[in-house]
Amino acid sequence: MNSVARHRLSRAGMAGALAAAVLAGCAAGPFGHCAAGFEAFERDTLYFGRAIPTGAQVSDADWADFLDTRVTPAFPQGFTALDAAGQWLGASGQVVREPSKLVVLLHPRDAKADAAIAALIDTYRQRFAQEAVLQERQSVCARF
Repeated sequence: MNSVARHRLSRAGMAGALAAAVLAGCAAGPFGHCAAGFEAFERDTLYFGRAIPTGAQVSDADWADFLDTRVTPAFPQGFTALDAAGQWLGASGQVVREPSKLVVLLHPRDAKADAAIAALIDTYRQRFAQEAVLQERQSVCARF
């Protein structure tokens, strides 16, 4: 590698490190430090597969009922639900492709929210015979 290539690589590495540091400043740290005007929240994204092992699918009506009777009472302050196409490796070793729903929750980090999310996941898994519901969590800063 010549010196120009090393210099470019070095500059790219520094730029990447700088970008990571700037982006890290946008997220809430372990103590919830956010820029002025922002508040610290947790953002949980839940991935709900709609394929049922018997070959059926969670219907639009069943999904709407789950949102109305489970998600809305647990998070009345609001959430976002999105359509998605998912793929994952099941316990059987087979790749499963299925229509999915994502629910994005923005909430304070507390035991009440954690318990509500765990209950949503357990209810959905039992009601629709799901092997898993993926939960992704990030600390974020937000303002309304």
